[in-house]
Amino acid sequence: MVFLYALLGLLILLLAGDALVKGAVNLSLRVGIPALIVSLTIVAFGTSAPELLISVQAAMRDVPGIALGNVIGSNTANVLMVLGIPALITVMHTSAHDTRKSYVQMLGATVLFIALALREVFDWKSGIVLLAVLALILSDQIKDALAHRRAGDLDEELEEPEGADPEMSWWKIGFYLLLGLIGLPFGADLLVDSATEIARMFNVSDEVIGLTLVAVGTSLPELATTVMAALRRQADVALGNVIGSNMFNLLAIIGVASMIAPMPFEFRELTFDLAVMLGASLLLMPFVFFKRDLNRTWGVILSVLYISYVVIVIV
Repeated sequence: MVFLYALLGLLILLLAGDALVKGAVNLSLRVGIPALIVSLTIVAFGTSAPELLISVQAAMRDVPGIALGNVIGSNTANVLMVLGIPALITVMHTSAHDTRKSYVQMLGATVLFIALALREVFDWKSGIVLLAVLALILSDQIKDALAHRRAGDLDEELEEPEGADPEMSWWKIGFYLLLGLIGLPFGADLLVDSATEIARMFNVSDEVIGLTLVAVGTSLPELATTVMAALRRQADVALGNVIGSNMFNLLAIIGVASMIAPMPFEFRELTFDLAVMLGASLLLMPFVFFKRDLNRTWGVILSVLYISYVVIVIV
């Protein structure tokens, strides 16, 4: 039953997160916030709401291993699994798109996270640093996007935020917001409790459950988005989705969770996992800087690397 509860918690999280995005996006547009700002901020926060609530609940329940393991494991899964599986289906022509600036920012966030991990605790000081860097990056992205819009070459993706519906009524907006605000903490509570119980059942650490079960579960929305982007030949959306998600996981999710409750970090026990996360991030370099396409060969390599990593962590 505990696995069923974990699955139910994850399902509630994903549905509630989607509802919150729809409600928040349409409320923001109704009150006059520009679609561009909504795309770069509210949608980004909303789609990461499940991971955020899991990390906050885990921090408050004194199981930081699930919170930190979830973020480290999700970032690894985002590169190796979320890009690997779609590449097995179809070639993603990432060479045609420029994601260099966002990629460098993501690498910087990864190095900053590892540097803060050396303190062996993520507390309010770490939270301030991470959230300050996130604010700088978001302001820079907004400035760039405004410049592109003035130049007339802004992607249509930014003009139509995910979940936008000009015809959505006020009662429906309120319903989606209520559903998200109630469902997210309930789903996170259920998943964290179940994950903790699974860890006890199999005599493994909370970190292992966070790195594997929780990380894979919370990476499923990114996987679905990336598969659809690959099938639609939108390689820029696929790669940008992974880069943005990884950056947000490190800066926003751990930043907020650190401000709520201090989270001890067992650096020696998680050194291998940090190295794998950094190594996975560096694997994106050929696609970002050297105009390589993500073909099926790379899909096999990434997928095999991820399966090997999960086996090593569990065993």
